[in-house]
This record gives sequence, C-alpha cells and structure tokens, in this order.
Amino acid sequence: MARTTVLAAGGIVLRRAEPPLVAVVRLRKRNEWVLPKGKLDNGETPRAAAIREVMEETGHDVAVREFLGTLVYDVRDGSKVVHYWRMEATHAPTRELMRDVKAVDWLPLDKAVERLSRGYERAFLEQVGPIAIAAANGVGIALPEAAQPVVRERKKERTGFLQNLLRLFR
Repeated sequence: MARTTVLAAGGIVLRRAEPPLVAVVRLRKRNEWVLPKGKLDNGETPRAAAIREVMEETGHDVAVREFLGTLVYDVRDGSKVVHYWRMEATHAPTRELMRDVKAVDWLPLDKAVERLSRGYERAFLEQVGPIAIAAANGVGIALPEAAQPVVRERKKERTGFLQNLLRLFR
C-alpha cells in the first residue's frame, strides 16, 4: 500500500491577557486536547485553510501574523504535514464551534502545553509558543538556522522534503 501525505494547517492562537492565553480545543470523537488545525480543501492554500480551520474550531475571528513552523508526524497510512501561523483572536466568539469540537480552553502557555494530549504537539508548542508570545509583545527573536521551529517525528528521509516545503513559506 502506498503511503500518502496529508496536508493540514492551523494556528498557535493567542488572546491578549496577562499572561497571554493560548487556544487548545477538545475533540468530541477522541476526547483529546489538540491545537486548532485541519486538512486543506482542494485548491486551498495552507494559510487560507489555517484561518478557516481555526475559526471553525475556536469560534473566534482571527488575525493571521507570521508563519511559525511545520509539524510532521505519522498517521495511519502515511504522514501528516501541518503548517502553523501565529494568530490573534477576538475576545468573544463570533460563531458556534464546529460539531467535531467539544470545547475550547484559553490557557497560559505552560498550562496549554500540559493540556495537550499528543506528545509531538506538546513539544512543538513548547518550542514555538515562546516565539509566538514574544512576537505578540513586539519582541523580535532571531533564531539560528539550527533552531528553526520544525519538529520532525521519526523518519530522517523526510528532512529534504521539509526543507523544500519550508522554502515555500519563507
């Protein structure tokens, strides 16, 4: 059976508060806490998919800021590639949550990391969360090439693929 690659996009969604709050969503089917994200529709760009998915899963309108990185992990028949942007949400929801989402919590970064059910999402948010918060506060952070916010789960052969994919977003 051929392995497939699923393309998805989402956001590290912040809401202004002291400290800033990060959105995590609880999936209805699996009862897991995850970062808001979803698959690209046919012909949809990753950025457009990220906006649509975050609005559907959090119920909030968002402003998209900078690209934060890509998370790659294994799924049943292949791998999933998820592109993330920093986003800022309105204080009040503007729409109902999609049916697949049971709840949204807005938590300080450390609590959001702890709440996530999947280890690879916890590692990703631990790495890019401080960058997102610093950027939201107007503090620029220059990262050395080796510290670019990309988490690679297993499979070294994907490195070239990821590097080529990341060039599209620079």
